[in-house]
Amino acid sequence: MIRPEETGYTDELLADGSVHRRYENGREEWRRRDPAGGPVVHWHDDRQGSGTDEPLGDRIIKRVLADGTVIYGRDIGYGRTLWGDGGTVMVNRTSFGGRMGALLVGLGVAGLAVTAAQLPPQALSEEEEEELRRQAQSQSSSGGDGGGGDSGGAGGDGSGDTGEDWDADWGDDQDAWSDDDFG
Repeated sequence: MIRPEETGYTDELLADGSVHRRYENGREEWRRRDPAGGPVVHWHDDRQGSGTDEPLGDRIIKRVLADGTVIYGRDIGYGRTLWGDGGTVMVNRTSFGGRMGALLVGLGVAGLAVTAAQLPPQALSEEEEEELRRQAQSQSSSGGDGGGGDSGGAGGDGSGDTGEDWDADWGDDQDAWSDDDFG
């Protein structure tokens, strides 16, 4: 069992449709959906970090930093996303799932420990990523769960970042932000 460091965050929908994310460790991040309408989220933070987050299938999130570094995360439920080697879990305190997870942990029903099976991959080939994208597309077109995930991974300062349930809708017009969105 791994006991990762937990960092919570809250999201605030801004008038222009972007999101201002505030982390409990003091980091701030601004996020915006890809203007082309795809699932990718572009972000930048208050520490000169920037990049993109992309939901793949099997609850995996791919984060690409501005320098080309790729980090993978996995949505492990209850508003939690586990990043990289399992050292950081980001918790969405804005979403119902994140608040419910905190309640369950407080009651002793769920713990912060995660198993090796929950760890995100350290690396994926282009073919593996493409297969995960196909799975995600298939699940979303069939109305399936599609997994979920937090956006995040290490941000520009290496502190990590997240979102939650990336398969959740942004709303009917795709410009709205869901508090359960991965990023």
